[in-house]
Amino acid sequence: MQLSAHPAAVRLRAVLPAVGEIVYAVGSLWISATMLRNWPDPHGYWRDTDAWAYALLAAIYLPLVLRRRFPVAVLVSTALCVACYFTLGYYHVVAVCGLALALYTVASLRDRRVSARCAAGALLVLLWGTRLAEPGIGPLSVGFVTVTTIVCWVTGDGSRRLRELTRRLRREQEEKARRAVMEERIQIARELHDVIAHHVSVISVQTGLAVYVFSSDPPTARRALDTIGGSAHQALAEMRRMLVVLRDDDRAPEDPQRARESGLGRLDELVERVGEAGVPVEVSVTGTAYALPPGIDLCAYRVVQEALTNVIKHAPAARTTVEVHYGEDEVRVRVRDDGGGRAPAPAGVRVSAAAPGSTGQGLIGMRERATIYHGTVTAAPAPDGGFEVSLRVPVPRTATGARAHGE
Repeated sequence: MQLSAHPAAVRLRAVLPAVGEIVYAVGSLWISATMLRNWPDPHGYWRDTDAWAYALLAAIYLPLVLRRRFPVAVLVSTALCVACYFTLGYYHVVAVCGLALALYTVASLRDRRVSARCAAGALLVLLWGTRLAEPGIGPLSVGFVTVTTIVCWVTGDGSRRLRELTRRLRREQEEKARRAVMEERIQIARELHDVIAHHVSVISVQTGLAVYVFSSDPPTARRALDTIGGSAHQALAEMRRMLVVLRDDDRAPEDPQRARESGLGRLDELVERVGEAGVPVEVSVTGTAYALPPGIDLCAYRVVQEALTNVIKHAPAARTTVEVHYGEDEVRVRVRDDGGGRAPAPAGVRVSAAAPGSTGQGLIGMRERATIYHGTVTAAPAPDGGFEVSLRVPVPRTATGARAHGE
């Protein structure tokens, strides 16, 4: 848990940058004025220090307090004052630092087009000042101010680009966090639909049956109530398991027994529960069964569960078959009912996992699950009546290879 900072500390952090700017400007002015007053000039190279010299130094350094708020304006003002200072012929070195700092600030806060122009203007002013250099070091002075200008501009521009990169990375991290939250919400919604819809459908059917035969056939009513209790218990157990998965991101990989409990290994239990709801289901498994990756196993189970839930809701009198085929590099599942008790579907209706126009939360959930594992789901009326849901999911060769090695 993070502790909030003390209000006094917050206020102190807010004023520290401004205080630092003031201290720097005043300190630079004091150092420059001291150097100007004490620098020896036995040969009379520069104009004698007077009030105008100190006034110009103050005009050069004191506006630097506002350099972050008005970088270009401060640079223009500083450059004009430095140019006047050089034109009057005062000792030139003490004025260079103020212009260099103003240039760095512009390069760090404005785009290259603006900062490059400002750098060119600052360089012209500094070159104008090299005429005041002592005899014999004029070329050296020209090289010094040129390098100083380039270094200030490159350093400031690098600071600006680094700050922009930091902001972009922060935005990307925030976007990733938002996407992660959205994906987690979708996962929770999908799991809740898969877990609740099936069991609630069973409970609804069995409740109606129990109410209908409560007085005339008590044993049947009792069995219906037992089924209701079992479905409620299973729903709670699956919800607890789902919450554990959603909350524990660093959990260890599931062992084979746990994977079996979360996938097609529970198919018989699912079929029995659907049968108790009044929908007879036949199961056919072809191919040599092998352990599927947990995600694919759960995907296949959820598709079967959703398809059977739709049969309970829309065709409670239908006979249903579930076919599971284990191929060498894929697993296929088909759930088909004969249409008993189902209202006729409009001709030509077909819903595919790849179709953006799919409707119904159940079909959307099937599509999303299959897409995660590069699989496809089709849901459409069967040619001879009824309805059919088919799933095809490729199985990574590592899984089939491990199975073959085990055999």
